[in-house]
Amino acid sequence: MSESESTGSRSRLDSFALVGAAYLVALAVGCWTALLFGAERPLLTLAAADLAATLAIWAFSMAFDNGSFYDAFWSVAPPFFVAWWIAQAGPGVSGVRQAAVAILVLAWAVRLTWNWARGWTGLHHEDWRYPLLYERAPMPKWASSLFGVHVFPTLQVFLGSLALVPALARGTRPFGALDVLAVLVTSAAILVELVADEQMRAFARDKRPGAIMDRGLWKWSRHPNYFGELSFWWGLWLFGVAASPSSWWWTILGPLAMTAMFLFASIPMLDERSAERRPGFEEYARRTRAMIPLPRLS
Repeated sequence: MSESESTGSRSRLDSFALVGAAYLVALAVGCWTALLFGAERPLLTLAAADLAATLAIWAFSMAFDNGSFYDAFWSVAPPFFVAWWIAQAGPGVSGVRQAAVAILVLAWAVRLTWNWARGWTGLHHEDWRYPLLYERAPMPKWASSLFGVHVFPTLQVFLGSLALVPALARGTRPFGALDVLAVLVTSAAILVELVADEQMRAFARDKRPGAIMDRGLWKWSRHPNYFGELSFWWGLWLFGVAASPSSWWWTILGPLAMTAMFLFASIPMLDERSAERRPGFEEYARRTRAMIPLPRLS
């Protein structure tokens, strides 16, 4: 290994160590907050703990001037939500549903976190969207980092996870046909996201400047990974409806909020960047659907 490669490797390892330390601090802050609030109002307690952990990560992001401390929070937090709600479960909750949801959320979280970790180069790099947000937001950098980079996605994930309440802790309907559908949707979502990410990774290894990924799932969708991610959250909502259709249907706010974020923020931002960097992207975008993998438009 050359000296530059060794230095880069150490830098990456040091970055992971710092991020790991940040997440341990966030976990400790979240647990302390949960103890402070108590378990009498579990939804409020979880919300407070989630926000407190987010603020801890934000503090690290500001201290090291890098919002990418937060990158993994999206996929790291939900397994803790699952553990919390299983611990708060009342009588009559389906153990089969609990097991199915726990396995699927853990599989999703491990895969997505690993996908981030193996592609992350270290704290010398920051997700390109964050500086763009700092530049465009009509507020100081610390505020746009707090609300745009940290609190907003935390709120999105928390809303998307509301369906875990009936699915794991409050719904008493037995495991049934709608649960089977939820298993199929959520499993397929994880698989689609996995395939899309692997196809893009293979493309990125050999791509030429300005090249467009239009093979595999990306032939039918500009953002098949987002389709997989969004389908995952709709699958969780199906579990919640299966557990308690009359009382918790309103948790559809979660996947609806996710859908709005992808359609009106994430996809336009990525498409704008691709159009600036790839001469043929606008033609590709004209022929290819934004998210749902379907035959090309004429």
